[in-house]
Amino acid sequence: MPVNTFLGRQIDVNDEGFLTKPEQWDEELARMLAGIAGVDEMTEAHWAAVRFVRSDMVAPGSSPTLHRMHKVGGLNIKELFALFPGKPAKKLAYIAGGPKPTACV
Repeated sequence: MPVNTFLGRQIDVNDEGFLTKPEQWDEELARMLAGIAGVDEMTEAHWAAVRFVRSDMVAPGSSPTLHRMHKVGGLNIKELFALFPGKPAKKLAYIAGGPKPTACV
C-alpha cells in the first residue's frame, strides 16, 4: 500500500491518493489536501461540507454521493459545485480523508 509524506508524517493512501486510514486525518491535513485538490481557501461553508462527509462516512465506510449530501446533509448542490469546482463529491471525499466515492450522484 502506498504511503505519502504530508506535514512531516506518513499517511497511508491508495493508488489515487485517497486516504486508506481515515483516522490519520485532521484539519491541518485537510487544508493541505484542499490545496492539492485546487481549493485554496477553506471557508466555513467548505468546513461544513467536510464535516458532513466525515460524519456521514463513519457508519457505512464509504463517502456520500451528492444526492445524499443534499437529502441527508441539507447541502446545496449548486453551492458544492461552486465551493469544490469540477467534481465536488470526489474532492470532498479526498479532503475529508474518505474513500473515493463509488458514485457521484
